[in-house]
Amino acid sequence: MNPNLLARLAPPLFVVIWATGFIVARIIAPYAEPLTFLLVRYLLAILVLGLIILAARASWPKTVRDWRNSLIAGVLLHGFYLGGVFWAVKNGLPAGIMALVAGLQPLATGILSKPLLGEQVSPRRWAGIGAGFLGALLVIWPKLGDGGVSPEALGAGILAMLSITFGTIWQKRTAGTLDLRVNATIQYMGAAAVTVPMVLLTEQGRMELTLPLLGALAWAVLGLSIGAIGLLLYLIRRGAVVGVATLLYLVPPVAALMAFALFGETLSTIQIIGMAFAALGVAVASRS
Repeated sequence: MNPNLLARLAPPLFVVIWATGFIVARIIAPYAEPLTFLLVRYLLAILVLGLIILAARASWPKTVRDWRNSLIAGVLLHGFYLGGVFWAVKNGLPAGIMALVAGLQPLATGILSKPLLGEQVSPRRWAGIGAGFLGALLVIWPKLGDGGVSPEALGAGILAMLSITFGTIWQKRTAGTLDLRVNATIQYMGAAAVTVPMVLLTEQGRMELTLPLLGALAWAVLGLSIGAIGLLLYLIRRGAVVGVATLLYLVPPVAALMAFALFGETLSTIQIIGMAFAALGVAVASRS
């Protein structure tokens, strides 16, 4: 693909594919325990990416340092982030609250990018971050009263948000020119390594091999674990981490539209206004 075309298509493709993760989580809920599902997803992604790497004859890292850096990125970007989100929701944190906590990530990234990466966040970008957060808040506002909040579940949600924040920054600092396919594969090895003990301690390993679950699993591996994560790693390598993080403000609006189309969920006026604010915030924050 033409590099300029890929650069233009990558952000919207990433947002759309990433948003399908919420649809997958909803589909698999009756058929599988969440952490068990994530572990199987990681293992299958390792298998598929390994075959792709073998066919392409891509080079594996030659230093322990590169292996270590990718494993740590995987623990943060996948293991603790997705594990924390799924565990929090499973243990009573309303999805709306989890989405709100996750919406703090661009703010945290903006605060940390200067001391950890030397990236200066401009007033324009801060304005975009603020507008994007307001938009995401309005989109999930109708869901904020879905139930009580457990301190443990809220803590897991905050840990997940901080994990993807530090994982994004770590990836930006350490990935260098490592092949994206190889990098992603090693990341899933790290994610699987930390997910195994969580499954053994908290779940029974239940997965019912129904058609909806198998379809969702196939998409989770090919679309999310390979497609979306590949685009995320590409965007992090290419641009400022704050700009990449701000794209996540578009995920709640897109996920809400998908739920409206697939499950008949209603869209209120305040949610539609929120979608406009989220799009405005991302547009402002993404301007150079």
